[in-house]
Amino acid sequence: MREKIISVKNLNYKVENNEILKFINFDIYKNDFVGIIGPNGAGKSTLIKILIGEIENYNGKIEIKGKIGYVPQKDEFDRSFPIRAYEVVLMGIYKNVGLFRKYKKEHYEKAKNIMKMLGIDYLYNRNVGKLSGGEYQRLSLARALISDPDILILDEPEAGVDSKAQIKIYGILEELNKKGMTIILVSHDISMVVKKANTVMCLNKTLHCHKNAIDMTSEDLRKIYSEELELLVHINKPIKVVSRND
Repeated sequence: MREKIISVKNLNYKVENNEILKFINFDIYKNDFVGIIGPNGAGKSTLIKILIGEIENYNGKIEIKGKIGYVPQKDEFDRSFPIRAYEVVLMGIYKNVGLFRKYKKEHYEKAKNIMKMLGIDYLYNRNVGKLSGGEYQRLSLARALISDPDILILDEPEAGVDSKAQIKIYGILEELNKKGMTIILVSHDISMVVKKANTVMCLNKTLHCHKNAIDMTSEDLRKIYSEELELLVHINKPIKVVSRND
């Protein structure tokens, strides 16, 4: 039997009289690769912030088993600050180490090994202000991974990076998932989500679908994108779905 790692029941969230999320119900299982799609203002980032604990004043029940690593959509870190790449990675475990304690040799080795796995070990001593968008996004991923999370949540990791960097990021996520990590990915890249994820959640304030990627149709997209869909796919034909194993 598959192990349930996240359970969300009757989740509702509003700001004053503005309903952001309504009656959200879903389960995520260990080793799932879940893609969350939807138009701007659909509540995708809000849902992620609730899952990671940044928003607490919601109604409903959420159960999470395991440690979460998080890669935000926009990192608020000031890249003009004189700090080296490996120091950014180590920020992912400063709570475990302690704010006023020194990192140990094994911490530096771990940071270097993770950066090597992501193909950015050459950046180890480089100032973050000199990194490209794609390099910094992989650095943010390394910061999330150094704490050994069971679940990795990413909010549009491909935003602001070129197509070559996007391909690298998706390839890394696929490899992490193959090694047993549960991935939750928010993205506007519908075709890539359907190709890489095994489960797709269609969100527009409420959850319009939560199904296997290979079962996605243009009708599912019509429900969440409505008029915007004309810009994304030909709605009179089923979308072409590529298996994650192809």
